[in-house]
Amino acid sequence: MVRADQAGYAHYGVTADWRTLREYLARIEKQGIGINFATYVGATTVRRMVLGDDDRQPSADQLAQMRSLLEESMRAGAVGVSSALEYAPAPYAKTDELIALATVASRYGGIYATHMRSEGDAIMAALDEALRIGREADIPVEIWHLKVAGKHNWGQMPAVVAKIDAARASGIDVSANTYAYTAWSNDLSAFIPPWAHDGGNVKLIARLKDRAQRERIRQDMLHASSEWDNEWDEMPGPEAIIIGVVHKPALKPLLGKTLAQVAALWKKDPMDALFDLLIADDGLTEVAVFGMSESDVALALQQPWVSVDNDSEGTSPEGVLGQDHPHPRAYATFPRILRKYVREEHKLTLEDAIRKFAALPAQRMRLIDRGVLKEGMWADVVIFDPATIQDRATFENPNQLSEGMEYVLVNGVPVIERGHMTGALPGRVLRGAGYRP
Repeated sequence: MVRADQAGYAHYGVTADWRTLREYLARIEKQGIGINFATYVGATTVRRMVLGDDDRQPSADQLAQMRSLLEESMRAGAVGVSSALEYAPAPYAKTDELIALATVASRYGGIYATHMRSEGDAIMAALDEALRIGREADIPVEIWHLKVAGKHNWGQMPAVVAKIDAARASGIDVSANTYAYTAWSNDLSAFIPPWAHDGGNVKLIARLKDRAQRERIRQDMLHASSEWDNEWDEMPGPEAIIIGVVHKPALKPLLGKTLAQVAALWKKDPMDALFDLLIADDGLTEVAVFGMSESDVALALQQPWVSVDNDSEGTSPEGVLGQDHPHPRAYATFPRILRKYVREEHKLTLEDAIRKFAALPAQRMRLIDRGVLKEGMWADVVIFDPATIQDRATFENPNQLSEGMEYVLVNGVPVIERGHMTGALPGRVLRGAGYRP
């Protein structure tokens, strides 16, 4: 796995010197961090450790090995098990495999968090699967970044909300989160059907170079499907895709351009430009994709059981991170919600927004000593002016810090003071209920 993922580590100058979650958390504590950090264990991580990147099903012994690895990670402090079922090799996992893993996490007080198998044409079936996993594994379910994706599906959020409300009323512990933008962000390779990822990126690139298999991929992408999340069919057009991260230095001039612009620059059909960009960048390109409607996004945000996430890794305007062109949500999610949905559109109260930022996610993650201002709790405190706080990051120019955040205290120590970073590293690793020293 380390060899397969080496290009990603090299891009950020990271040496992968850990082999278990316990070792990873120990490394983070040793180096020091400015934030508090908790993590799930990926269902796909334990699958890759046992089965690699291939499209195959585990034997009984292999599934037992996966469950053992998951148990080890829960004892190391994971807060639950997560899945991202759109991204290969995750789609190769059947529901029963996920139930078997979630059952282990449940025994250790964990939750099951999922990027569902579909957020588009098959979203209702994907919801059914997530709810079944929660019911049969007896585990709380968190739906990551609840959305209705694809122009064919715009306007379906009321039906999605009704289905989740009905599940909650029936006794299933299910909730969700959102970053409240109409564009998502993911790997460009997610546009490629799952079968073409069998064996990992090296084999994906080989298939894209093979004329017959490339044509098969093209035909799959040109037709709507309930079997996989066909993002090409879901988006309005190639102008809706913005290039965000590339790993080959020669491709950096493409950052911030749309796929339509890249296709024009290369004098190619947009789909061929997508294929050739994946080939040129070893399949590692990341993009933002406009594929949601504002009314659906706002309705999800307003649900009392929906918290707020930014669905992004940490970033910075400086250094190697500042060379990427990330989705603006990396910088702007929380200030944007305070500006747009609280101050300007009055779709949330300030109190409800803060609850969705702090108390609700802490409660969901079972962090019983965090998330509210109360004596005896850890002092994770933000101080801002609700009349002036605002986002600056845009899709055109994302690497911009927001304005109006005066102080941030992590565990009682200022990491931002009078609007400037202090350099302090008071963050802690937060471990789940199943942690065993």
